Amino acid sequence: MGIFSSLFGAKVNLEEWMEEGATIVDVRTKGEFQGGNVKGSVNIPLDQLRSGISKLDKKKPIITCCASGMRSSSAKSIFKNAGFEKVHNGGSWSSLRKFSK
Repeated sequence: MGIFSSLFGAKVNLEEWMEEGATIVDVRTKGEFQGGNVKGSVNIPLDQLRSGISKLDKKKPIITCCASGMRSSSAKSIFKNAGFEKVHNGGSWSSLRKFSK
């Protein structure tokens, strides 16, 4: 398994996930999020994720993002440990712009 596979996980069809009602969770700081984001995404900074995770539906797919993919990788682990089954690290928020709602 290469470094990108270990960071971002198995390849998934994000278009299908979005059709299923996936939530894009941006784990950057509030200031970073205000500087640019995926329209329709939810901002829960990584340091607040454990307390904010209850606001999200465990039955819906979750796509995490941040500036580079590192914080979103940590967020994916937090979601998985909280019982979310369908979670994908989307990497950089700018790579997800095409999914703006």
